[in-house]
Amino acid sequence: MSASDDLRPADAAPTTWVDRYAPPMARPYLRLARADRPIGIWLLMLPSWWSIALAAPHAGHPYPDPWLLFLFAVGAAVMRGAGCTYNDIVDRDIDAKVARTAGRPIPSGQVSVRDAWIFLAAQLAIGLLVLLRLNSFSIWLGAASLIPIALYPFMKRITNWPQAWLGLTFNWGALLGWSAVTGSLSWPPVLIYVGSILWTLGYDTIYAHQDKEDDALIGVRSTARMFGEQTKIWLVMFYQSALTAWAFGGLWAGAGFGLLAGLIFVAGHFGWQIARLKINDPANCLAVFKSNRELGGLMFVAILLGNLF
Repeated sequence: MSASDDLRPADAAPTTWVDRYAPPMARPYLRLARADRPIGIWLLMLPSWWSIALAAPHAGHPYPDPWLLFLFAVGAAVMRGAGCTYNDIVDRDIDAKVARTAGRPIPSGQVSVRDAWIFLAAQLAIGLLVLLRLNSFSIWLGAASLIPIALYPFMKRITNWPQAWLGLTFNWGALLGWSAVTGSLSWPPVLIYVGSILWTLGYDTIYAHQDKEDDALIGVRSTARMFGEQTKIWLVMFYQSALTAWAFGGLWAGAGFGLLAGLIFVAGHFGWQIARLKINDPANCLAVFKSNRELGGLMFVAILLGNLF
């Protein structure tokens, strides 16, 4: 293996577990799946955990089923990797033109397109095994998520709102977690899903501010480019609407006022993000974006409090 075979993308951390422990041959594939950057796994997993927790009282107990939480954690890790792999296959020519992404495994030549497709198929096969552990309604609901996932990479070419489409795909677990517990859907998980889409609109707009100069040069669209200096005003609207949807969804599901108490801390975190954000500082944007893992954890705790009080 030559030195060029182990290039590190510009947006990767200086040293991760992939560098320390993974065999050199596996590193490009782990980076292709973004295994060295687990924030995406958290953001994909947490809405499903919220929904599982919110549905738990409908199964007769206040706490979420640990087995379901485990299955959805595994599913989130695998499907996030699959989504990143597919996205990089489709976006390989665009990524080669953006400084932050030019070192990714496909545009840098570390992984061929053919091998990336094989890797994607293997990840999808594992995801299918996880999905088959759920009830039949959830299997069909989970399979339906492949449609928005397949279309997502093309949205940045045709709309200024690709972040909204990401919200549709990334928060499918808010629907699937509920159905895994109850075998059906109802309005509470739909409201959690809507609120989560608005949350994603916020955090992915923050993320997209890292690339806005390169995106403008190559014609890639984003809410970051569209909102510009008005970004914080839009974030306030998105985050307020997300909180409202989550509150109504939780209360409709039967959660107590412990949920509202917990949402005060979620609201505080949203306010902290907006106050701290510097849209022209890429490092700041990345740090604020990553802080949404903690926000998701606060939301999970808020739902557990709503089940208890």
